[in-house]
This record gives sequence, structure tokens and C-alpha cells, in this order.
Amino acid sequence: MNTAMNALEPSKTALSRRPLRRLAASCFAVFAIVATAAVPLPVLARSAPESFADLAAEVTPAVVNISASTTVEARNRTLPQLPPGTPFEDLFEEFFNRRGQGGGGGDSAPSRPRSSNSLGSGFVIDPSGIVVTNNHVIGDANDISVIFPDGTRLKAEIVGKDSKVDLAVLKVKSDKPLKAVKFGDSESLRPGDWVMAIGNPFGLGGSVTAGIVSARGRNIESGPYDNYIQTDAAINKGNSGGPLFNMNGEVIGINTAILSPTGGSVGIGFAVPASTAVPVIDQLRQFGETRRGWLGVRIQNVDDATAEALSLGAARGALIAGIDDKGPAKPAGLEVGDVIVRFDGKEVKDSRDLPRIVASTPVGKAVDVAIVRKGQEMTKQVTLGRLEDTEKQASLQQPSTEPPTATRQALGLNMSGMTDELRRRFSLKDDLKGVVITRVDPNSNASDKRIQAGEVIVEVNQEPVTSPADVTKKIDDLKAQGRKSALLLVANAQGEVRFVALSIE
Repeated sequence: MNTAMNALEPSKTALSRRPLRRLAASCFAVFAIVATAAVPLPVLARSAPESFADLAAEVTPAVVNISASTTVEARNRTLPQLPPGTPFEDLFEEFFNRRGQGGGGGDSAPSRPRSSNSLGSGFVIDPSGIVVTNNHVIGDANDISVIFPDGTRLKAEIVGKDSKVDLAVLKVKSDKPLKAVKFGDSESLRPGDWVMAIGNPFGLGGSVTAGIVSARGRNIESGPYDNYIQTDAAINKGNSGGPLFNMNGEVIGINTAILSPTGGSVGIGFAVPASTAVPVIDQLRQFGETRRGWLGVRIQNVDDATAEALSLGAARGALIAGIDDKGPAKPAGLEVGDVIVRFDGKEVKDSRDLPRIVASTPVGKAVDVAIVRKGQEMTKQVTLGRLEDTEKQASLQQPSTEPPTATRQALGLNMSGMTDELRRRFSLKDDLKGVVITRVDPNSNASDKRIQAGEVIVEVNQEPVTSPADVTKKIDDLKAQGRKSALLLVANAQGEVRFVALSIE
């Protein structure tokens, strides 16, 4: 019996181990799958084209050279007053006459007008003869020629130009349809995408260079609508106004500027993105001028401290620091201290976004503007005006309160109520009301934020203040609420206001 049992044991043992082996194999397989899933898959880079030749051959016929000539009236020059008969009299007269700079004997004589020439690039966007280039390429030229790759030279007329985005639209007359290129989607570009530039660097027309998108949304402080594409494709003097292509042969940028200590390419070039250029070009073609939307507000950026003071949660949007009395924003109910976070359905990430979005919105359009006011989001509807009609108007509203004349210290500031003596000392406007800053502690956060003696505190956390006691009380209230900063609305002597967030910890 025992023998039988023993004889059965090996068979039983073998049978019992089979499920264990299967289980182990299954566990191993599952582990292998999990382990494999935990390993990041390599990101496959799209390889560089073997050649850009086919693409260049396709679009180059639409890329042109621009020659702009401006007649400059030279100023009259006067020869040095020389004693009659001096041996140098003839020498000076010959020298100045040869340069066209005056007559002899010390008399003033009219100089001959001279011609100033500039070279740049451009591209055809319509077979009928519409050409786009940079505004700075043509400037105030009175004679513009467009030279095509086959050597054809045509006179051009200015359809319209815009200095703010540095664009110009020209028109040439041709006896045959011209090769044209189309704009592409610059918003879909990503750093690392391949691009190709064609232009007229140093007068060498039809030059092709290639590179990648280095960055997007660059602000080089050249104007209010800076939003440049940065590329390492070689761009030099003369490339201005030329196209930057994607790999589909679409224009996604207009080459405009370079950053260079030498005057030549060092791999940092900037192009106006198509998304910025196209609305301007359309307006220039339709009206011969720009017609930008206008909101009538003065804005500033929102930093982390300001966001905390305004209960925004995070730094975002454009903070309204001033409102034009005659602008569309005021009757719509927008107020100083509001933070615009969306405009016409478009997110406003920071203060640089808003001018571009507003400018590209049609004049007269009623748009929804989402704002955050005292921590609460709400929507106002605004009917836009036209920027060009109102650029010279800058009358900003000012809060009006009657202040007493006590003196206190807080946040590194010595403060006093408004007096006639302080108005005279700091040359403050008669209608400027608030709490006067008489001294700033150089070691304070206020000094770091560049608050100066002679400025006036108009509001603390969007509530008017009429005395130093008002300021200190509101700061104490904020501390009791556990807040880390106080938002001050500060005005300078001219009445221009800005928001400053100061630490109260």
C-alpha cells in the first residue's frame, strides 16, 4: 500500500506542478509586459530632408528682390570764410563743388539732390501682382522696383503699409499671371520644425537657406504686437521682407530682423508670423490702411504677487491700469483693477496677448470680454472702436476722494494726506487725489518695486483710500485675512497710474 502510494506520489507531484509552472509563466509574461510598458518609448525625430532643392525650385519664382530709391534733398553747405587771395581758396572751392556742397568765396549754394537706395526681399501672394515686403524696406521711397528671378523688372506702387507690424503691400502690373505663394498655419509650428528662407541678402537674389524654428512668441521690443518666430535659418541684411516657408511650401513667416553683433547672421533671426501678418495684409489690400480694433484701456502684466492680491489663483490675463474716458471700455462697465482673461473667446495669457487680439478684431464688432473682478469672474460686452481714430487720446479716469492730512508709516513708506504744500513740492496735478508718499525706505519691497517719493496711493486692493489711516487699516485687514500681499494703485505726478503688489508678511 505504501508502495502504491509512493508510486503515485511522483505522478501526483508532476500533475500538481503543471499549474504552478503555468502560473509562473503567466506571471513572468505579465511582469514582462508591465516592465516593458514602464520603459519610455523613444521619440523618433523626423529626419531632415535629403534636399530642399525641389521645394526651393517650386517657390523661388514667387520670391522677388525689392529696390527702393528715395530722393534726399541735401542741405546747403557753406565754404569756410577764407581771406581773398588765399592759396587754399581754389582748393576748397574745387573740393566742395566736386561733392556738390556749395559755391566759392564762402557763399552758400544749393546742393544737388542725392538718391538713397535700399535693397530687400518680397514675395508674390496673388497672380495679379500683389507683393508683400517689410515697411522698413520701402520706407518713404518715391521709386520702387520689383525684380523677378528671371530678371524682369517692374515698377511697383504702394497699396498700403503699416509701421507697427513692419509690413507693406505693393502692386505691380504684369502682362501675364505671376507665380504666387500661399500663407500657411503659423500657429501649428513647433520649436524644432524645419523651415526654409529665400531672399536677397547683400543683393544676392534667390539665396536659399534652411534651419529650424528655434522658438515662438518672441518679444524683441520692436513694437506693441511683437510675437516673432525665431529661427536659425541664415538671415542677413537684404533678407528683410522675404518669406519663411514650412516644408509644404507655405509662407508661415515674413523675415524681418536679426540679432547680430556683427551685422551678419549668427543664427538668430526673427520673422513676423503669418497669423499676425495676414489680417494686416488683408486690411491694407482692402482699405489701403489698417483698421485695428480699439478697447480704450491701459494694461499691465500680472505677476505672482499681483495674482495673489487679486485672488486670481495664478498669474494670468491683462490687468487694467487705466481707462480712456472716451473709449469703448468705459460705457461697457470695465473698471480699473479688472483682469481681462478672455477676449472674444480667445484666452488672454498675459498682457502681451491682449493688444494683438484686440487689434485683429473688426472695428464695430460687439465682443464678450471675460474679466475677474475682486476674485469673481464675469462677462462684459464691448463694441470696439478704431485705434487709428483715437491714438492721440489718452485721458485716463482717476478716482476722486477727499483726503485728510495725517502722517503714517507702512510697508516701508512714509505717507501723508494731500496738502497744497505737497502738491507744490511734488508738482502734483490739481485733480490728483489720494495719499502722498513722502519717503521710501531704500531697503523695502516698495523700493524694489520702484515706488518713489512724490507718488500717490489711490487705492489699496481696489478700494479708494483718502488718508494714511485708510492705507494702514486696509493692510491690517489683509493681514488678518491671511493675505501675503497688498495691491496698491499708484499714480505719478502726471496722473498716470499703475498697480504694484507689495509684500505684507
